[in-house]
Amino acid sequence: MTGRGRGSDRGEGAIVGVSERSLFATPPAIPLPSPLVAAPATQPLQADSPAPTPSPAARRIVRMRRQIGPISLPRLRHGVAKAAELELDRGIAFLLVPVCLAVGAICYFSLASEPDFAKPVAVVVLAAVCAFVSRSWPKTHLCFMALLLCVLGLLAAKVETWRAGTRMLGSEISTQLTGRVISLEEMESGRIRLTMDVISTARPKLRYAPERVRLSARKIPPEMTAGSLVTGYAKLLPPTGPVRPDSYDFSFDSYFAGIGGSGFFLGNPTVVSAEASEMPLPARVFSGIENAREAIADHIRGSIGGAEGEIAAALIVGVRAGIPDEINEAMRRTGIYHIISISGLHMALVAGTIMGLLRGAFALFPGFSARRPVKKYAAAAALFSIAAYLVISGVVVAAERSFIMLAVMLIAVLFDRAALTMRNLAISAIVVILVSPHEVVGPSFQMSFAATAALVGAYAGWADHHAGKTRPPPPKRSLPGFLTRKFLLATGGLAMTSIIAGSATALFAIWHFQRVSPLSLFANLAVMPIVSVVMFLAVASALLMPFGLDWPALYLMGKGLTAMIAISAWISERSPVDGVGLISQQSVLLVTVALVIATMATTWLRLTAVPFALAGLLTVSHTRAPDVLISEDARLVALSIGNGELAVNRERPNEFAADNWKRALISETIVKPEMFEKTDGQFDISAPTDLPQGSPFYCREGLCLARHPSGAIIAYVEDRKNTWKACAFADLIVVNDATAYDACHNPLVLVVTKRQLARKGSAAVFFDPQSATTPAEIEFAVDGPYRPWHEQRKFSREARGLAPYKKADKPDGKPVQ
Repeated sequence: MTGRGRGSDRGEGAIVGVSERSLFATPPAIPLPSPLVAAPATQPLQADSPAPTPSPAARRIVRMRRQIGPISLPRLRHGVAKAAELELDRGIAFLLVPVCLAVGAICYFSLASEPDFAKPVAVVVLAAVCAFVSRSWPKTHLCFMALLLCVLGLLAAKVETWRAGTRMLGSEISTQLTGRVISLEEMESGRIRLTMDVISTARPKLRYAPERVRLSARKIPPEMTAGSLVTGYAKLLPPTGPVRPDSYDFSFDSYFAGIGGSGFFLGNPTVVSAEASEMPLPARVFSGIENAREAIADHIRGSIGGAEGEIAAALIVGVRAGIPDEINEAMRRTGIYHIISISGLHMALVAGTIMGLLRGAFALFPGFSARRPVKKYAAAAALFSIAAYLVISGVVVAAERSFIMLAVMLIAVLFDRAALTMRNLAISAIVVILVSPHEVVGPSFQMSFAATAALVGAYAGWADHHAGKTRPPPPKRSLPGFLTRKFLLATGGLAMTSIIAGSATALFAIWHFQRVSPLSLFANLAVMPIVSVVMFLAVASALLMPFGLDWPALYLMGKGLTAMIAISAWISERSPVDGVGLISQQSVLLVTVALVIATMATTWLRLTAVPFALAGLLTVSHTRAPDVLISEDARLVALSIGNGELAVNRERPNEFAADNWKRALISETIVKPEMFEKTDGQFDISAPTDLPQGSPFYCREGLCLARHPSGAIIAYVEDRKNTWKACAFADLIVVNDATAYDACHNPLVLVVTKRQLARKGSAAVFFDPQSATTPAEIEFAVDGPYRPWHEQRKFSREARGLAPYKKADKPDGKPVQ
């Protein structure tokens, strides 16, 4: 099949490009008229004179005149209809199936309240009936099919939520816990993180105990492995919500991960039984896989050592908890953290290495290779290898997507079929959405599929551009010239790959993490050749590990990782500040629409992505940054005071929340409060209006005061009895007391209590800089009716307005709970 480049006038040495789209769609015999090009005017030629040959400049002028000529509405309508018909012939309807499913899932998770099953099921039935009845009207049928797919996505999300049904711990409590270890992770701090299935609790016995928890311990017995039955006294904490409105919701992730609580052991846990014979078969299989992963990770750490050993363990078995924080931060700042997350790059390198090695080995036996389909043998081995890699490395979204895509391609090779990459991406997206719809709203799914779709679409567009063009054979070059050309082509391809993927994921990274990596192009160009060699060595070490011959490959792998760490640290030190603040949600949605159109359309209709992209870029800044941020436990308050400084009310603020707030408010420095003693006369709360605008927190006698650059005064109170002290001058009062109430009774003073924050989550406060008589506005992270992953919030002591437990004294003087 030669496609559109076939012709009888080609030279013998000509090279003809063929578009992959010609494999499944035959181009129309008549070129498609574009509505942007006017119909050419035909003029009769003189019979006795030859046709004049226009110059290149004249031809360009004619083309320009045609393109900017008058466009009639009928011509535009005809062009759109023809282009849409061709898009449908080329299979865009199938590519839009995961898009519709994702829209339905996003709509479900964006609902203000939880719907019951009856409504989505009824809409699914109604849409299916309408789609069946409207088969005679193609356009109407397509609309109803799109509606049906959207509602199916919503129903799939509802089913997953019902199926998860995770029991979430409602309040902080300490109890004697006995459970079965599911997995163990050694953290960078030296502590051990255990994921456990709860079997029983005592002292006190929990009436609504979570089924699975995640706890950390300072030390564990050496005989403890996945599947062991352990016990210990632990402090359990309920899942936390977003650190600010519109940020990542940890309770949402915990709910769908089945984790009902977290915490830590107050002492060292002990092993009750190391036997796994009483476990059900699925649990025994999973425990065996986890023990194998941990054993391989320990072997890699012992062979390589240091941070290189931790990264090598992450690349091979997906264990990332032990990587030092400074290395993680350096890779995030330089935009190469995707190397640590097992995804398409790693899967493709593993599959390519296995296929290359096997086909090279088969080539040593030409007689056997001539009689047998050795390519299919290599594809089957590669399929088995990436399946084992998926299991042993932990099943994450990026790895799932990559495995499904490569599996479709390899299975197509087994059955002598052509595997089209964009269709593979659509199939993998459909599978992931139907199995785990909640992943659609997560950064991993969005960034992974956006980058892959952009790369596939760019390659398809490049193939279309070169399809049918005749290219002369390359001239003969010397060896240095040949190597130079290959190096430049590889460097250019890697640079374009990094630019395309980075551009496609930039807004998603800003929306979720409020950060960009301005030097990611240079970092990826520098480390990707090293990573390719490292992954080849990783495959070699995995193949040699059962025979005990993996130490040379691991040694060289460690040296390569040392070079990668050094490069990322060097570039990170020279990288500008990566915090870029908040962007509007509508800009992300508009750019997503533009990305879908640009990557899936194959005709001139892809130009319709341009206005969506421009609208998305123009509305990026259409969001207002909060003036004050308050944590959900009412302990931490922060405000931007100008000059890149973020003032907080605690000397030791929560590090994670402070880092997130710094990026959201585009601040570089944390300004800690100034503490004054009771007898110190330098700070007088009776004259807070004397504080200069943009002053940090000044604290004394359980009261902290700060002044926003707009002039608003923020007060932080530890005890509700001191609230009245700030009512006369404060515009915002945060009371770290669950029993507190609005003691000011002034509509111009906003009082936020610990009970409100416990029920509604973290808060963002906005002042009106134009009017001092306008009360401040507040936005909570979990405002509105509770969804299933937030139901536990109403059971905490703080949410019920109760004070924390206090120790009392027995008659004999001993303290009791």
